[in-house]
Amino acid sequence: MKKNISKAGIIIAVLIAWFIITGSLYTVHPNQYAAIRQFGRIVKIESSPGLKAKLPFVQNVQIISAATKLYDVPLSDVITRDKKSMIADNYVLWKVVDPTSYIRTLDAIDARAEERIEAAVYNALKNVISSLTQDEVIEARGEKLTQLLTAEANSDIGDYGIEILTAEIKALDLPDDNKSAVYDRMISERQNIAASYTAQGEAEAQKIRNETDKNVTVMVADANKNAEILVAEGEAEYMKILQEAYNTSEKADFYNFIRSLDALKASLKGDNKTIILDKDSELAKILYGENVE
Repeated sequence: MKKNISKAGIIIAVLIAWFIITGSLYTVHPNQYAAIRQFGRIVKIESSPGLKAKLPFVQNVQIISAATKLYDVPLSDVITRDKKSMIADNYVLWKVVDPTSYIRTLDAIDARAEERIEAAVYNALKNVISSLTQDEVIEARGEKLTQLLTAEANSDIGDYGIEILTAEIKALDLPDDNKSAVYDRMISERQNIAASYTAQGEAEAQKIRNETDKNVTVMVADANKNAEILVAEGEAEYMKILQEAYNTSEKADFYNFIRSLDALKASLKGDNKTIILDKDSELAKILYGENVE
């Protein structure tokens, strides 16, 4: 009997020790916070992964995710500074950075956090978009607008222990009744820009053509001038050579004789072979001799 009682006591002791050990140990995984609460009050926050210890039965553990989370924000209708309506479709990447504030303000419930995020992003959109014209909003789309929205949204949620890593606009569109007018205006602006570039190009092309024509005219004039100089120099050299070749009366008479024959030969071309000569002409002297009466 005593032996049975002893075995039962051992079993009970082991069970008690088991409950004490399991109640005093807990594990923190990567991307997790562990909030140690004692009688409902937060006494410790563990963020490093590993096996941890706590007071059994007195303290309990609340695990909170520290991972980055995605929240798809509902569509928002916002008004630009020039009173144009636009529809924004956003998503947000966020995470818990202060688990104590997250527990105290939102009871560590993600749905409540997303409600605050949605309100913060809508206020940020309203403030940022309302400070810009529609053209400025379209021009700022991308990294610049994302930075403005993220900074503005974070200014509203710092007390909740969460941080918006990025507030990104997936789509920024116009209401259907405004699209046609905006697209027509954008097309007109692009056409005006294209016309301006075309006019500048044509003006530059005409300037180049005028300059080329001027250069060609100058070059042709210089070439004609040089050609005339060369012709004049050639003729002068030709006359000089003739003068040197026929520098005696005999040579001059021979030259005149040859020139007269050439003139006669040139005049006998065609069907009419009749030549009327003055008796004093050089040709008559050649044909009939020097004494022509």
